[in-house]
Parts: sequence; C-alpha cells; structure tokens
Amino acid sequence: MLLQTAVLGGLAASVGLGASGWLAGSTFALFTWALLTGALLRSGATSLGPANAVTLARATLVGGVAALVADSLAGRSTPVALLVTLAVVAWLMDGVDGQVARRTGTTTRLGARFDGEVDSILVLVLSVYVAGSLGPWVVAIGAYRYAFVVAGWLLPWLRGDLPRRQSRSAVAALQGIVLIVAATGVVPTPALTAVVGLALAVLTWSFGRDMRYLHQLDARQRATVTGEAAEVRTVPAPEPFVGVGQ
Repeated sequence: MLLQTAVLGGLAASVGLGASGWLAGSTFALFTWALLTGALLRSGATSLGPANAVTLARATLVGGVAALVADSLAGRSTPVALLVTLAVVAWLMDGVDGQVARRTGTTTRLGARFDGEVDSILVLVLSVYVAGSLGPWVVAIGAYRYAFVVAGWLLPWLRGDLPRRQSRSAVAALQGIVLIVAATGVVPTPALTAVVGLALAVLTWSFGRDMRYLHQLDARQRATVTGEAAEVRTVPAPEPFVGVGQ
C-alpha cells in the first residue's frame, strides 16, 4: 500500500493525477493487498520471497497505469509517453520474476498465479485505454480471461488443469505487445485496427482450443467413471462357500 501510494504520489507530482486516478490506483492497491494476503495465509507462506517481491513491484506499476487510464476516462489529458513507459517496464519485468524464482529455488503455485494475474490486469487496463480510440470491442481482449473464470463457476469442467504450452504464453505476450503499441498512437488507425483485430482472433483461437481440450478431458473422465461403475455392476456375486460336512 505504501509503495503504491508513493507511485501515485509521483504521478501526481510529475503529470498531475485527478480524483479518478487516485481512486483507481488506491482501489487496485487495496484489492491486491487483500487478495495477496489471503493467498499467503492459505498457502502457509511466512513471507513474499524475492520473486513475488518483484511481481509486487510490477503490480504497483500496473496500478500506476490503471490510475492514468482512469483519469483518461474521466476526461483528463493522458501523458501517453509516461503511460506507455510504465506499461513497457511492467511487461518486461514479467521475465525477471520467473528467473529470480528459478535461481533462488522459490518457484511456487502462488507465485505463478500472482504473476499471471498481474499480466491479466495489465492487459485489461490497456484494452480499456485502447478501446477509447478503436472502439469498445477491444475490451474483449482484456475481458476474455475473466469471462473464462466466470464460465468456470457455471461449468466445472472448465476448471480442469491445462497442459503447459509455449503457444499459450506466446499468444498472451502478443496481446500485451500489440496493446502497448496501440497505446502509443503512432500507428495509423486502419492498420492498428487490423493488427488488434488479428490479436483478438488469435486469442479467441487459443481460448477455444483450451476449452475444447477441457471438454474432451471431462468427457474421457466421465467415460472412465461410467465404465468402472458398469464393470462393478457386472461382476457376478461370489457363490456361498460350502465347507466339509455341510
């Protein structure tokens, strides 16, 4: 919370920050603190560790981006260069926390989840900003991840474990790169619309492939359970033992 406040204070002193920016940045920091504290308690961890500390630093930069985007939605002029710089640094640091975790032997499921959530919120915030120039459809890029989570609440088979795929990581990286480039405003609108549209199409394909995999996995598991139940029902009951003299 203190670090996020310092980032917001720096933005206020350098480019100015309105009430919407302060509210968005502070709310982001509060939710990050609450969710991360709860996750640490559930995992039994006693401290963040070096890798998660790097991810937390990334999160504070994302909070700064969220504050600037909130101000832009409120009608304030957007310091595009600063917004893009914060987003680029936060995105490039994505590879740092993973290296720190591997070198220090502190790789955990919590760290991987935390890292992924920071990526997701950055993509969502950037998609909201870019939607201001290209149209509301761009928000779908950032909303896909959260729509998938909500769908998992309704369809339990969507909560299955997915295999690690480099292509999925590449698709996720593509979204961030495309949105950061789009946020600069230096690419002509027709070309930018085509590129962002292509990124959305690739993301749709990636989620569709994962959903198909999880659906097939669920079908195989159901078939296995059904087959085992049928096998149990068809096993003949043992004949009663008749001893000598009976």
